[in-house]
Amino acid sequence: MEGQWQTADLTVEVRDPQDGLLLGRVCTSTPQDVRRAIAHVHRHLQIQDWPLRSRREALENAALLLTEQAAYFANIIAAESSKTITEAEREVSRCVETLRLSAAASSELAGETLGFEDSMAGGNKIGWYSRKPVGIVAAITPFNDPLNLVAHKLGPALIGGNGVVLKPSTRTPLTGLALVQLLLEAGVPSGRLAAIVTGPGVSRALVTDQQVDLISFTGGPATAERIAAAAGSKKILSELGGNNATIVCPDADADAAAKAIVAGAFGVAGQNCLSVQRVYVHTSLFEEILAQVTVGTKSLTTGPKLDRSTDVGPLISEDEAKRVEEWVEEAKAAGARVQAGGRRRGTFYEPTVLTDVPSECKVIREEVFGPVVTIIPFIEIADAIHEANNTAYGLQAGVFTQSIDRALTIAEQLHVGAVVINETSDVRIDSMPFGGFKKSGVGREGVRYAVHEMTEPKNTIINLGEQPRWQSLGRLAGTS
Repeated sequence: MEGQWQTADLTVEVRDPQDGLLLGRVCTSTPQDVRRAIAHVHRHLQIQDWPLRSRREALENAALLLTEQAAYFANIIAAESSKTITEAEREVSRCVETLRLSAAASSELAGETLGFEDSMAGGNKIGWYSRKPVGIVAAITPFNDPLNLVAHKLGPALIGGNGVVLKPSTRTPLTGLALVQLLLEAGVPSGRLAAIVTGPGVSRALVTDQQVDLISFTGGPATAERIAAAAGSKKILSELGGNNATIVCPDADADAAAKAIVAGAFGVAGQNCLSVQRVYVHTSLFEEILAQVTVGTKSLTTGPKLDRSTDVGPLISEDEAKRVEEWVEEAKAAGARVQAGGRRRGTFYEPTVLTDVPSECKVIREEVFGPVVTIIPFIEIADAIHEANNTAYGLQAGVFTQSIDRALTIAEQLHVGAVVINETSDVRIDSMPFGGFKKSGVGREGVRYAVHEMTEPKNTIINLGEQPRWQSLGRLAGTS
């Protein structure tokens, strides 16, 4: 804040969700602190230029520094979040890619010439547009990808020439603050970047400040609605999760589908907006897929995050683990059968496979955000498509089939932001436009697309003066 790290009398403890071990403390802030941080960034934007070349070089340097400090960052992620060390290392590698893509997105700011010649009012004018920063971006990030999702907001905002005020999750703030420090070391001016973690009234102060021009939020729909109501007319980008379906057609490769379902349902203990939650399997393959998914799920190891043999770590808190437990118990009471898992131990919840779940249960209707997948048979593909779409979310979906015609037909009818053929919904390439329909969010992330969202086209128009008299006389005479 105000170009340097601040201390405060009040702090919040950051603990390992696995065992409650104290990892560190972060300072709490006040609404006044938020206003000071935003004002500092605003002043910097007004008085100090930061050329595009320098922005690109800073992000390239950040990617190199992160590569060198990969082990350090992976251990922070694994300590304060739900990720195993293997998952944490994978996130660091992705973040390096996100920073590199952000630097490369400098080319997105070039703009183009405006075609005035074919316009009645533009015959004596020439012009062009370029992309300019919106101003100050408020970046609000979740716990489940505490490094790469921060980079997906900071990287595009900074290359676009904006200032940024980051509010990382209070559950995983250490990773986000470490990335801020790395960016400063890489050459990002301290006046372009601020971070506020927590404190009474902090979130409201951030989203309502009149000097904030755009809010980029990743989290839940309920929080997004509160932000939108408080923010008023500000531009808002939001990624709000999913209730993702996978459809397994009768001609699918059953082995490949089953393996992908297990991998896609239980990564990060299911705390992933792309996690596979509902699987619709044609009746001809249902028993085979169910058996293989059940065996694969039971073979997963739930345990300590730093043990490289661990597949599934804890949930982010015991309250979240209890919530998942309650949702599964609700389904069981309604007649669902547990094929694997279904037990909680502290913050750990075993990877769980359900069948015979009534459609009104939360594990079908809502985003579980935990290690639970439901397998559902279907006869007609049209019915599977209908049920896959029968949700308030529309993030991503998977389809398994060996027929390209069938794959494209289904993809066209699924109302989601991405359809992945012969894979599950759990696929994100950091360069692609990322987001969904319905309650899954507004706008798109994915570096170059976020750069466009965080900048605006600015026209420059030159009036060449009156047209030559001979042209005017020629028009009056009907000659050319």
